[in-house]
Amino acid sequence: MNKDTPHSFHIPVLGIGYSIDTPVKVAHLGISSVISLLDDMLMERLREFYSKKFDFPFHAISEKIDDFRAKRITAYLNMVDKIARDKFEELKATYDQKSSEFHNYIEMLHESSCLKQKFEQLKEDWDRLDIREWIQENLSMGSIDVNIMTKVDKENYRNNVKLPIEYNDGHAALRGFVKSQLSSSVVLSAGMSPRLYNYLETFDEFYPDKDFKLKKKITLKVSDHRSALIQGKYLAKKGLWVSEYRIESGLNCGGHAFPTTGYLLGPVLEEINRNRKELINQTFALLKVALKTKNRPCPDNPLEIKITAQGGVGTAEEHQFLADHYQLDSVGWGTPFLLVPEVVNVDETTLDLLCKAREEDLFISDISPLGVPFNNLKGNTKDLEKEAYINQNKPGNPCPKKYAALSNEYGEPTLCTASRKYQKLKIEELKSRELGEEEFRHEFKKVVDKSCICVGLGTSALLVNNLDTKVEKPGVSVCPGPNMAYFSEVMTLREMVDHIYGKIDVIKRNDRPHMFLKEIMIYIDYLKSKIDETARPWTEKQEEYFTMFSDNLDKGIQYYKELFSTVKLNFQDKKTKLIADLENFEHQLKNLPIRQG
Repeated sequence: MNKDTPHSFHIPVLGIGYSIDTPVKVAHLGISSVISLLDDMLMERLREFYSKKFDFPFHAISEKIDDFRAKRITAYLNMVDKIARDKFEELKATYDQKSSEFHNYIEMLHESSCLKQKFEQLKEDWDRLDIREWIQENLSMGSIDVNIMTKVDKENYRNNVKLPIEYNDGHAALRGFVKSQLSSSVVLSAGMSPRLYNYLETFDEFYPDKDFKLKKKITLKVSDHRSALIQGKYLAKKGLWVSEYRIESGLNCGGHAFPTTGYLLGPVLEEINRNRKELINQTFALLKVALKTKNRPCPDNPLEIKITAQGGVGTAEEHQFLADHYQLDSVGWGTPFLLVPEVVNVDETTLDLLCKAREEDLFISDISPLGVPFNNLKGNTKDLEKEAYINQNKPGNPCPKKYAALSNEYGEPTLCTASRKYQKLKIEELKSRELGEEEFRHEFKKVVDKSCICVGLGTSALLVNNLDTKVEKPGVSVCPGPNMAYFSEVMTLREMVDHIYGKIDVIKRNDRPHMFLKEIMIYIDYLKSKIDETARPWTEKQEEYFTMFSDNLDKGIQYYKELFSTVKLNFQDKKTKLIADLENFEHQLKNLPIRQG
């Protein structure tokens, strides 16, 4: 673990509104988290809310002014940063008060933390001035990072005239972050976007200063070593350094799911760890050339780089194994934090559904208008709202925010596939095709299945803070990962952190599979579903895809069999069952009808 980081875990972005103000609640305690920059309307509402709460001056940023989206994002991030820093300064001043935030900070650290051990050793012998000085030098805040989904980069218009590309949603969000006072990282997810990556190049803040420091850093969410190397080199050629590669499980995660062709998290982390020096050396060689060409400060040695991971971790054993075996700088804990109301915004109805959720209630759906698989929860109120619209013969949503209005199927301006306008046009088109009854039902369901997650994923933040939702019973979308099935009780932040570090165990079930095995289960089920829904005879390309998928899964299973057999594990007593389960998966895989011949 990175010794400069107070904690060995981070809280990834959780939907749109769930973690939108999480740094206000945890950054002063040394915990890093990520804010989604999708919804500037929600940020403006919360900026007004917090300004009243903390008695800050508030001046609304109207949609009528130029570059309002970027300006709203900058103003919101500056406010979050100020609140967090004020709370951190107050925390440091309470070291001599029992049960203070300072003591919460120290007590929540891992027992092996150098910071905690040093404090415990020396606190009895210091006078007050020394303690204050030590606190100033050693305590640090958690990072307030931001997330931009590269796919969500809608073009915008003013007076029916298309604006230049820098006013696209993703571009404006990036500019809003750059102009903020934050010194932190932008987490770029959902794949490589050359036009957005090229825009990074225009900002001085992403280049090393004269002391070779970066005011703004780049974090790439990647699925494997190849993706990390390709994207890292692409940016390095522009003089841009990737400070963190964040590896996420393709399917054993929350939010949007980006399934690989059977590449499993363990083997991916093994490859990245094994090739870490190659990644650093190749990207740094390109960085030096680019910086010198641009006459910018160029360090003699590579800048700091972190490798982190997330997706399905649920026990202290798993957390520590990931950290130790793959030399990770941090491990992401996302889904379980949905049951920690003091950290994230979850309304009571959704919180109750999450507590009761079992495996059968958590599924990968097609509801996202982005056309990407989306983790979903049965019975969520946004899906109930969607079904009510369909039953009223008014499928689709009003689409007030239009962040996912990316389809140009019916010309410009583009439409969201979950919108009422798009679905009306699509259904009329289906009727004109004179399809058979069964085929029409099938195609109709594909159309109306899309849900307005732009609004749905942000609504909970309004409900929790008693802000006007403009409708009497607004629907709430939620996107927990499969891991939610094993967490069933509302937790405090202290309980969640103590669980992560193994001081307590909040999981009541004794049948939770290891995170690596759970990922294999999900991938086999995903492959089965793809095989079942693909009409035969398959094309040569389809058969190649299924064969590659199966082969990669098999290689992953063999990797885990060797790992669990040879590596000394904290969960050594479970080794026999782990290997037996892997052999069962191996058998399931071999019996799949992969080849037609």
